[in-house]
Amino acid sequence: MKELKMEAFVVFTREETTDPVELATYSAGVGPSFDGHDVTFLTAYGAMEHLEGAPVEGVVVLRFPTMQAARDWYHSPAYQTIAAHRFAGSRYRAFIVEGRR
Repeated sequence: MKELKMEAFVVFTREETTDPVELATYSAGVGPSFDGHDVTFLTAYGAMEHLEGAPVEGVVVLRFPTMQAARDWYHSPAYQTIAAHRFAGSRYRAFIVEGRR
């Protein structure tokens, strides 16, 4: 039987844009925060269909090899510095969930 590999997924749902300028600053500057991290973008603001609950403006799903790798990126100074602009420009929900491949 093949052993399943555990991975981690960081999920962001943008609920509301409150300051487009701050959010644009975040979008323009977030890329370098991924340098040195093993991350795969599974989706970033692609087409979506709301099925249940309150609608969201957009969704990002990132795959990391482990929960710790996801935490290391999210809590890194590089990400937290640029994330301040996301916090100032929008309301998001974000979480890390472990999954199997």
